[in-house]
Amino acid sequence: MKKLSLGIILGTCLLFAGALHAQEAPMLTLKNAIEIALQNNYNIKLAQNNNTIAKNNVTPGAAGMLPNVQGTFTSTNSIQNTVQTRADNTVNRISNAHNTGTAYAANMNWTIFDGFLMFANYDALKERRQLSDVLLKDTIQATVANVLSTYFDLVNQREQIKALQGAIAISKLQLGYANEKFKVGRASKLDVLNAQVNYNTDTANLITQKQQFKAAQIRLNQILVRDLQTNFNVADTIIVDDKVTLGDVLTKAQSQNPAILASQINQRLAEINIRQVRSTRYPQLSVNGGYSTNNSRNPAGFAREQNSKGLNYGLVASINIFDGFNQWRRERNAKLQSSNAVLDYNQTKLDVEAQINTLYSSYLSGLDLVKLGESNVSIAQKNLQISLEKYRLGNITPLEIREAQRNYLLAQSQFFSAQYQSKIAEITLKQITASIDIQ
Repeated sequence: MKKLSLGIILGTCLLFAGALHAQEAPMLTLKNAIEIALQNNYNIKLAQNNNTIAKNNVTPGAAGMLPNVQGTFTSTNSIQNTVQTRADNTVNRISNAHNTGTAYAANMNWTIFDGFLMFANYDALKERRQLSDVLLKDTIQATVANVLSTYFDLVNQREQIKALQGAIAISKLQLGYANEKFKVGRASKLDVLNAQVNYNTDTANLITQKQQFKAAQIRLNQILVRDLQTNFNVADTIIVDDKVTLGDVLTKAQSQNPAILASQINQRLAEINIRQVRSTRYPQLSVNGGYSTNNSRNPAGFAREQNSKGLNYGLVASINIFDGFNQWRRERNAKLQSSNAVLDYNQTKLDVEAQINTLYSSYLSGLDLVKLGESNVSIAQKNLQISLEKYRLGNITPLEIREAQRNYLLAQSQFFSAQYQSKIAEITLKQITASIDIQ
């Protein structure tokens, strides 16, 4: 049989597989995937709507600073039978008397002092708007991070598929060697059967890996909010940013991490809540006024028709003198809530720093494994090539060639997994600091 090198076998197999895959599905670049997600993702749209609501709520009227003016119109009608006995004992009978009345009014009520509650309410609305901004940015960053991690998972699995296709090519070659040796009496039928089992096992592994790739495709299509069965191809490389430093990440997290920023805003909201609760200790002062027009007609009355119009105005003042110690209770609880907000902020900072340190350790170990894995792949490939040639010459057993093949596959798998591990750690570190580039 003509001698073939392992490189030629793998190269031919992978080129064919890549060409076939490219013909089957269009390429989806990472940039296009992010753009589609930013346009279609439901979580982003929900966050955008909530952000708009929070911005719409930041008005003096929502805080209670502006007067409330209400217009009313009232119409009353009745039909009555009336018997009137006068002082001189004469009787007046009125049948089916139509009584009507109409009233028009415009009334204003304006709280001009409420213990500074309206100002505290306005500050709270502005803080909630800032919180909504943080949540929107966090949702966008989380969605982009989800796109990135799923996309690179597909890249990783695609490389695993290519490795398994190469393994099948080798198993097929091994099966051919076994058949030729069996024909000339240099191998037993058992060697042929073992080679056939190895080939079938590798084929089954490829089928399983393709199913996992398809499941990841569906997940990405779900994130992009498009037809779940949309078929597409992905890039074939994972480039890890090896310039990430722990100090830089920790510094950015203090000013950009969404959880820390949200905790800071909640702390300020708790302080505003104390002002809101304390406002009921002060007098409440409001003015009211209006203009009304009243028309009535009563055939059975002393005044058969009456019309009145004019202004009305007044001043209302109130103060809480005693409410069963509820004011003290509310203020005490508000102070405790403010203390809890401080504790929550400190706990959030600690949690974020712990997460960063853990991820950074995974990131560094991943980089080391990538370097080691790249070297192992090269060594395992050379070892497999030598073993395959020795097997062809009959110098090693089928078990030894299978072990060399398994080592090569394992080296490839570990190399791809290390790349993916480092990339995911990098993505998550950038998500924590809200610094993922979405362009």
